[in-house]
Amino acid sequence: MKDPAPTGNDLVRVLATLSNPHRLRVVAALAGGRNYVSRLARELDISRALLQIHLKKLEAAGLVSSQLELSPDGKALKYYEVSPFSVHLTPEHIAGAVQTLNIEKESLG
Repeated sequence: MKDPAPTGNDLVRVLATLSNPHRLRVVAALAGGRNYVSRLARELDISRALLQIHLKKLEAAGLVSSQLELSPDGKALKYYEVSPFSVHLTPEHIAGAVQTLNIEKESLG
């Protein structure tokens, strides 16, 4: 079954979310498998606070998902993993998505 074309707003949200280099690095790191915040922050060499900001934006865009789990020692760990997604852009896809945008035309200029 063919995936439905993204709406214009979905396309803007995904592209805006992925336009940040830190978020691209997070997606790339999670493409190798799920990971918890502290370890992911160490691997990416960024603070947990900054990582949390980017993870929240990625999750809001539907690009990653999270699950809280308890470690054997009873410590709560929040694991993140990449949600399956694909972005295929052609002029025709963009033209179709633009027809579904829910923003004022004046703000497009």
